[in-house]
Amino acid sequence: MSETVELPERESMEFDVVIVGGGPSGLAAAIRLKQVNPELSVVVLEKGGEVGAHILSGAVVDPVGIDKLLPGWREEEGHPFKTPVTADHFLVLGPAGSVRLPNFAMPPLMNNHGNYIVSLGNVCRWLATKAEELGVEIYPGFAATEVLYDDNGAVIGVATGDMGIEKDGSHGPAYTRGMELLGKYTLIAEGARGSLAKQLIARFKLDEGKEPAKFGIGIKELWQVDPSRHQLGLVQHSFGWPLDMKTGGGSFLYHLEDNTVAVGFVMHLNYKNPYLSPFEEFQRFKTHPAIRGTFEGGKRLSYGARAITEGGWQSVPKLSFPGGALLGCSAGFVNVPRIKGSHNAMLSGMLAAEHVAQALADGRANDELAAYEDAWRSSEIGKDLKRVRNVKPMWSRLGTIGGVVLGGLDMWLNTIFGGWSPFGTWKHGKTDAASLEPASKHKPIAYPKADGVLTFDRLSSVFLSNTNHEENEPAHLIVKDMALQKTSEHDVFAGPSARYCPAGVYEWIEEGDGPKFVINAQNCVHCKTCDIKDPNQNINWVPPQGGEGPVYTNM
Repeated sequence: MSETVELPERESMEFDVVIVGGGPSGLAAAIRLKQVNPELSVVVLEKGGEVGAHILSGAVVDPVGIDKLLPGWREEEGHPFKTPVTADHFLVLGPAGSVRLPNFAMPPLMNNHGNYIVSLGNVCRWLATKAEELGVEIYPGFAATEVLYDDNGAVIGVATGDMGIEKDGSHGPAYTRGMELLGKYTLIAEGARGSLAKQLIARFKLDEGKEPAKFGIGIKELWQVDPSRHQLGLVQHSFGWPLDMKTGGGSFLYHLEDNTVAVGFVMHLNYKNPYLSPFEEFQRFKTHPAIRGTFEGGKRLSYGARAITEGGWQSVPKLSFPGGALLGCSAGFVNVPRIKGSHNAMLSGMLAAEHVAQALADGRANDELAAYEDAWRSSEIGKDLKRVRNVKPMWSRLGTIGGVVLGGLDMWLNTIFGGWSPFGTWKHGKTDAASLEPASKHKPIAYPKADGVLTFDRLSSVFLSNTNHEENEPAHLIVKDMALQKTSEHDVFAGPSARYCPAGVYEWIEEGDGPKFVINAQNCVHCKTCDIKDPNQNINWVPPQGGEGPVYTNM
């Protein structure tokens, strides 16, 4: 019989509002709560070692959210919105050339003038200082790993993970019990595919009657380039090569201050071919004649990857549950064709905060914020997402050319008619996991070897992400059934985990008694792709010890 270890009681702290996640939505919610009622006690938990450490985005930001939250920000010194967009280019890439689409043909909502190129991590660091000035308590390095419920099943807070657990599950010399943070309301702002959000969606059936959640994988590098090749404020989006016309995705180059360029590649995770590697496709993209010149004589500074929500209007789950609500990318508020979500994240944080503040003023606690759920579709967020609701499903069903043409027409019609389109609302269909086809239907892809100058391998890339995990701790990537991983993921799908992971976490190693599945958890950049794309949903991503993972700089 195994001996039951009696755990010490957790210490607890009580707040009016507990917010999980120090991204744009969580910080906007915290700031708005204190703006409405400075007497409220508000805490933000952030699993990264500092606010911004785990934030990864393009990013071109529509300032509608920040304008509403902090109207006078433009007059302040030290804000991070340093680079307004000065030029907006849209390219279609072929194997050897490119065609620039005329700006007048693009739907008005695709226009980036008036927007800003930023490091979203630095935006969050700045917002954190604003929140703290108002009296918000921010606890970086604390990963919320458990939702706490009362006897009626309502959410009453969260618990942080225990620290100092050894790889075998025993308590090491530095073992420390996690802490309970109890709140009258708990707001979940973990970002795309958050571990607690996933649990809450399942427990309260928040996705019932909705289309499946859809995702992309975004991979990004930051480069210092030759000043002669830099064009401050240039935003360049592209689609096409290196992907075929049946595989969805796009790419970007954003020219920031200090002769830096953010280059990124977004691949829709509903791709069919298990031999595809989003990381390798990104490296190939940089070699295109229309792209590679930007980086000649340049130096790569940073690297990272993150899942992106792409389901939009049809896939947004019910946002409210007893005791709390979902915000930002935990709810799925990214506008896919614009590749923008931070504005909606901030707007959702403010919207939720206003409803929470009202509920608290009415003497309520730990009940359902139904008014927040009812409000979002008629808000700026809903109007933004409704206009683009068909772009992703049209692309998925019709391929790149047909999907982009019809999707563009649909966006024009939705803009002209205020959200109405003769095409109605298309469905997404399968989950991204179910979209993967057996390897027998496809041929292996021979990707070129990295040259170490323009193109790179995974391990040297992960090094630039400053990722660190304690090696002697339990893996935070949980394989539910290892036998199934062999008989299906390996034998049927040819081990796609070794290719869809942008950080070299997963390997299939041939040994004398057959293939062995190896998990290099210390490489994980917390992108969550494995949690989304495994064909059997056999891998569960959970937070490691607080403070671990990447430490992104200027990303």
